[in-house]
Amino acid sequence: MSEVISGVIETARAKINLSLRVLGRRADGYHELGSLVVFAGVGDRLSFEAADNLSLEVTGPFGASLHDEAENLVLRAARALRAASGCAKGAHIILDKRLPVASGIGGGSADAAATLRGLARLWGVSADLEGLALGLGADVPVCLESAPVLMEGIGERLRPVPPLPPLHLVLVNPGIGVSTARVFGLLAAPALSARLPVDSLWREGGFPDWLAARPNDLEGPSRKLCPEIGGVIEALAATKDCLLARMSGSGATCFGLYAGEGAAQAAAQGLRARYRGWWIVATGTQ
Repeated sequence: MSEVISGVIETARAKINLSLRVLGRRADGYHELGSLVVFAGVGDRLSFEAADNLSLEVTGPFGASLHDEAENLVLRAARALRAASGCAKGAHIILDKRLPVASGIGGGSADAAATLRGLARLWGVSADLEGLALGLGADVPVCLESAPVLMEGIGERLRPVPPLPPLHLVLVNPGIGVSTARVFGLLAAPALSARLPVDSLWREGGFPDWLAARPNDLEGPSRKLCPEIGGVIEALAATKDCLLARMSGSGATCFGLYAGEGAAQAAAQGLRARYRGWWIVATGTQ
């Protein structure tokens, strides 16, 4: 007798772009990227229960930001999986929204990826999850595995990377959403060369230097839209034992990199005391 799954829980982990290089603009208007991506220990929480129809309930500290969205990415992912698998089942989905919205850490994409994983388990179906993920958005494929990877192309090419050292981060968002489309609209990227550069990966022990030499090319246009990003980076860089302060994705979330968990926790505590309106969390990577 097969096991009946009554409920499934998935975590949609925050996606952190430790580096983000824009290699050029393609003829179709999209940009080729090279980005080292890791996933944090914090994220949204999604639960899936069997039901006759598809429904979505949004809760959590940032849930109100999504209540006015007519077509949430979670429901789009659920419908795409149901259509691709031929499944006629439903589900009641609860999204506990713990990550800021439009914040450069892939919250919506991670939610969509978690929905594909969770409903595939709940319904007991198989489908081309990678293909479905790419159809939902450029960042959704990398969120399926939620593991360190070098993301290339528009997000569809994922290159394995050597083992990373333990990473201790402080994530900070000033409470301002940034439109990714508007950021790329301000980006003065050259036309893509016919010959793409192949980035060399770090050698053992050389990771901090490798990362410092590869910034986030979206930071300039993002700071034009949201000048507060500069203040967040300065605040992180001024904390004790901060090795690197940088923006993630298209912003406005920024991160500080620290040598140890204690240093990250102390930095987060100090920042919370000074900046009451900011979202601040210390976390490791998965």
